[in-house]
Amino acid sequence: MTALDLSSPVAVVGTGTMGQGIAQVALVAGHPVRLYDAVPGRARDAADAIGSRLDRLVEKDRLTAADRDAARARLTPAGSLAELADCALVVEAVLERLDVKQELFRELEDIVSEDCLLATNTSSLSVTAIGGALRHPGRFVGLHFFNPAPLLPLVEVVSGFATDVTSATRAYETARAWGKTPVACADTPGFIVNRIARPFYAEAFAVYECQGADPATIDAVLRECGGFRMGAFELTDLIGQDVNESVTHSVWQSFFQDVRFSPSLAQRRLVESGRLGRKSGQGWYDYRDGAERPEPHTAEKRPAPAYVVAEGDLGPAGELLAMAREAGIQVREEDEDNGTRLVLPSGGRLVLADGQTSVEFRDVVYFDLALDYRRATRVALSACQDTSPQVLAEAIGFFQALGKDVSVIGDVPGMIVARTVARIVDLAHDAVAKGVATEEDIDTAMRLGVNYPLGPFEWSRRVGATRVHDLLEELNLRDPSGRYAPSLALYRHAHAADSREGTP
Repeated sequence: MTALDLSSPVAVVGTGTMGQGIAQVALVAGHPVRLYDAVPGRARDAADAIGSRLDRLVEKDRLTAADRDAARARLTPAGSLAELADCALVVEAVLERLDVKQELFRELEDIVSEDCLLATNTSSLSVTAIGGALRHPGRFVGLHFFNPAPLLPLVEVVSGFATDVTSATRAYETARAWGKTPVACADTPGFIVNRIARPFYAEAFAVYECQGADPATIDAVLRECGGFRMGAFELTDLIGQDVNESVTHSVWQSFFQDVRFSPSLAQRRLVESGRLGRKSGQGWYDYRDGAERPEPHTAEKRPAPAYVVAEGDLGPAGELLAMAREAGIQVREEDEDNGTRLVLPSGGRLVLADGQTSVEFRDVVYFDLALDYRRATRVALSACQDTSPQVLAEAIGFFQALGKDVSVIGDVPGMIVARTVARIVDLAHDAVAKGVATEEDIDTAMRLGVNYPLGPFEWSRRVGATRVHDLLEELNLRDPSGRYAPSLALYRHAHAADSREGTP
């Protein structure tokens, strides 16, 4: 099954931001496009708005004037649904209400031909439930574009329970022919991106709620240590707190209030107070005129330790040894069973975040996982009130000698980046095991849909499935609510990894 022929008309129903964006994508790809909106005049206004955007593309040399004129000639506002009768594809982008969408598709089914592909751009409703209103649900599919549709490459092609393979394949190939990067997924709450991205927000909010660190510090660690383009607080301010919370709540409810997807009480209070982010002038941060952006906590300068003793394999933090030598810090290496730490001159230990807490040990300072310790500009440390000031000072000085800003947070198990990545990896393994999508498509979706520096399975290979599993097990011991209980799928991967390495 191949993509729709460019001569085939494509219709978009609903002319808001997403509808206009999808129409522009199909139009620039070369299709005749019909625009329909239930409100009189809106389709004409939307066509004018798309025409203006095409003008801007010409001004930026991204489109020739001839191609713009041809595209405008192919764009037609429709006065009624009946004018969509000869369309080969109809994409719906109307109000996110199940009854509204079902009624629309019932009407369309009586108008379009039997081989017309019907698609919804829903981001939160069940594709299966919407298609359940049709006499022939096999031709119904989800085409979830990301906003702004003309710019963002990802499209989730969602197969409902009754979707025919031929329909899903045609939708997939059509999206690819339009210059997009499609990924195939089953109809599950949140599809790929909105399902697997929940921990990125949830864990940042959890660290804040337990007073482990302030939003500016958490965001800085996620960006400068974890390699994420934006921190969770600034990103949700950009998205809109009400929008982000609504998606979280929808996924949580759809999974029968699974604790792994629980919404944040702190975010709920923010929404209740009307602080919705940039659009309201206040969210986690203040965007009003004259407001100053808070700075992340950054430790004062401390002297570097003269030496460190490396005990065991530091795993993903192994590069620190070479960096320390380059910084003039003597490194002594000792083989130690189950040892994965740096011992400081004071006798204190630096340990990569493993889900345990400093209060459980004498003079242990945890450091967070980094995407790339060489390129990271900030590293977070975690200590408790009983940690020796000298030990903490040596730990700070060690990372400062490597050229890093250091943020000291509270005694938070799993810290910030490590616990976030671990939960994302776990949800990804679970999704593959349940047939939601392939590993490759999940990695692609998370890189392109939310700009993650690595896909979950790339993170899993870099950190190690066993290390991820063990960190979650430790977190689960300290928070036995089930939120951090590793999935059976991750357990299997970790066990397989242990078997390959000969661990008894």
